[in-house]
Amino acid sequence: MNKPLPELAKPERLASAWLGKSSSADPYYHGTADSLDRAYHALLGRMTATLSPASLWLAYFDWLIHLQMSPSKQQQLWEEAWKKYAQWAVLQSREILFGEDVERERIFPLPQDKRFTAETWKQWPFDALSQGFLLTQQWWHRATTGVIGVSRHHEDVVTFVARQLLDMLAPSNHLLTNPVALQATVREGGMNLVRGAINWWKDAGNYATGLPPGVPDNFHVGEQVAITPGKVVYRNRLIELIQYTPTTEKVHACPILFVPAWIMKYYILDLSPDNSLVRFLVSQGYTVFMISWKNPGPEDRELTLDDYRTLGVMAAIDVATSLSGTSKINAVGYCLGGTLLAIAAATMARDGDDRLESMSMFAAQVDFKEPGELSLFIDESQIAMLEAGMWDTGYLNTRQMAGAFQLLRSNDLIWSRRLNQYVLGQAEAHNDLAAWNSDATRMPYRMHSEYLRHLFLGNDLAEGRFRVGGRTVALTDIRVPIFAVGTLTDHVAPWRSVFKIHLLTDTEVTFLLTSGGHNAGVISPPGRQNRSYQIVTHHPNEPYTDPGDWQCVALTHEGSWWPAWETWLAVRSGRSVPPPAPQRSLGDAPGAYVLTT
Repeated sequence: MNKPLPELAKPERLASAWLGKSSSADPYYHGTADSLDRAYHALLGRMTATLSPASLWLAYFDWLIHLQMSPSKQQQLWEEAWKKYAQWAVLQSREILFGEDVERERIFPLPQDKRFTAETWKQWPFDALSQGFLLTQQWWHRATTGVIGVSRHHEDVVTFVARQLLDMLAPSNHLLTNPVALQATVREGGMNLVRGAINWWKDAGNYATGLPPGVPDNFHVGEQVAITPGKVVYRNRLIELIQYTPTTEKVHACPILFVPAWIMKYYILDLSPDNSLVRFLVSQGYTVFMISWKNPGPEDRELTLDDYRTLGVMAAIDVATSLSGTSKINAVGYCLGGTLLAIAAATMARDGDDRLESMSMFAAQVDFKEPGELSLFIDESQIAMLEAGMWDTGYLNTRQMAGAFQLLRSNDLIWSRRLNQYVLGQAEAHNDLAAWNSDATRMPYRMHSEYLRHLFLGNDLAEGRFRVGGRTVALTDIRVPIFAVGTLTDHVAPWRSVFKIHLLTDTEVTFLLTSGGHNAGVISPPGRQNRSYQIVTHHPNEPYTDPGDWQCVALTHEGSWWPAWETWLAVRSGRSVPPPAPQRSLGDAPGAYVLTT
């Protein structure tokens, strides 16, 4: 299928850039030459999935040059290569020629790698293929790490790229080298491949229409998910504010305001009824308000990070306190929403605004020095490439964000999925969380650029350089109690990074570490199996404990962490009062903004 020429690549668009007709309202606009450079970078980004070739080449040459300057490392790698080859050859010959049991001497993959767990991988020749791949994987890890002189960022990038290339070539990904796929094909007479072709055709159709692959068709917003009853009580150009209908005769006087991340839609916190944190809180006697962010378009390109604070958090606090008739509110921020809430809280503390009773942060970072594997995509060159693409469209599109997250878990989200869907012909397992995950939002050009430069790259908030209203804000000004949640296997906001809230504030911090990842760890309703958490409260006058020691001494509790948080919240939510009735209604929940694609 021939796709239409991208808007950026059209001759008239390039000519417009050359003549300097780009918007001079752009805060980073520097004239005609700058516009042409951005047009070229944006066009290049469309061909490279917004990955900066310069960034990749700089990392590669940094590693290669320093490797050439390290004869000892080269010798070690040569020796390692011969040892691994000898190990592989001896194991295969003992097993094939002499029939020995070499189970204890096999190379085993990492615990999270499930590609070679089937018993058929232990049969020759698939055993030789899998063992050879794992040994090669080990060698390349040694080759790309520990080279003296290579910057940490470049080492991470080279290691990541090497892992991606190896994963692409893994024997598990191909029909003729995967015993599980071959057995299925023989057993079903090739019908699995027919179903796989149908699955591929559906995904290709979704891609052509701008939808992510495997979009669940049985979870619709307002029908199966985001169905907790409520009213939209406020709307501006950036948010709708939802007030949920109480289900108890009395409610706590102090309401809860949720500030979700704007990178995805709010109903991660209100999935299906048995998986909804909002419904859980309403059933416990809380008045709950929820920000629903608008999905921005080209007209929103000039929205700033401070607009998200003022039009989002502050506007919602004004309305929620007014409608509930209280002067205090318990605020909750999830992911990026937690970072924004921390900025708002620090600003309120600086300006003498004491309307926060407490602050809860779920998988949210305020220090971006160690942000996890997302840092692989963040450096000056990479941000310039992203800015060029956003400069053309006015926003960061959903495919770019989804692609980055998929690469971080390529085995699970790319290769294993392709094997299951296209080779084995399996139907994709759909659930409410998968439906939410496929419903991404865009991000305005200026806001996202400010976020990447000032927070992710510059770490200005943690290091005392972030300015709001022309003056610096400091997290140490926050005095309200904080409940911070980290998730054990989080690849977006690593829990040790989230833990740094202890170092950056001078207030009571209750830190909870729960099993699971960035999303599944937070969405943990009572009654689910294999859930656990650790929790400790740190007071301002107590000595600091580093995360490793904290994890060793904190007691482990089985089950969902939601009741523990609710207990903490109840102490800070005031007496029981009759529930406030919505004084205005702009429509029923989930509102209009969440439905915008």
